[in-house]
Amino acid sequence: MAEVNTDGGGGGKHEKKRAKKSSTRIDMTPMVDLAFLLLTFFVLTSTFAKPKTMEINYPAKPEDDKDQIKVNNALTFILSKENAVFYYYGEFYPAGNEKGMAPTTLTKTDFSDEGLHKLLLDRNKPTTVAIDALTEKLKRKEIVDTTYKRLVNREKGSKEALTVLIKADDQAVYKNVIDVIDELNICNIGKYAVVDMGAKENELLKATSK
Repeated sequence: MAEVNTDGGGGGKHEKKRAKKSSTRIDMTPMVDLAFLLLTFFVLTSTFAKPKTMEINYPAKPEDDKDQIKVNNALTFILSKENAVFYYYGEFYPAGNEKGMAPTTLTKTDFSDEGLHKLLLDRNKPTTVAIDALTEKLKRKEIVDTTYKRLVNREKGSKEALTVLIKADDQAVYKNVIDVIDELNICNIGKYAVVDMGAKENELLKATSK
């Protein structure tokens, strides 16, 4: 509220009249009240930054250790010390297995563009091609954003899509696990899980990394 004081002027009949001087005083109380009301409103209605976490899938543990679930089109990574990354494709067969299958061998790779990244792109090429085609349709506005996300998730979760299993021994570091998961997201891998390493796999890892 503004107040105007108009004190001034002559006191007597024959005195010379002087110009009236006015002074203005602005009451800031309503503005302060409004500022606090706005501040309270924004504090109560704002969404604070939520902690960002990475989603890691853990499969349900089977009741019997021998009752292992078979995964089609699976690529298994085994992480070890000194940023070592080994992998094998398909089901694991130890030496002298009951099925008479050739024993599984481990292949070593690294975190370079020509290593882990290229391997995932090559193995997951059909899914990547399908997602690229959907992306082009989205750019041409042939499909809406919600339809695009639904179709992308369907491609990543199809039976033909690559499944990745991540295993690590007691000498691996968490950073390497996170790096692998980052590469999986970059390469459009939708099915992956962190699982425990079997005893036979650990023996093969020790024999290979010597």
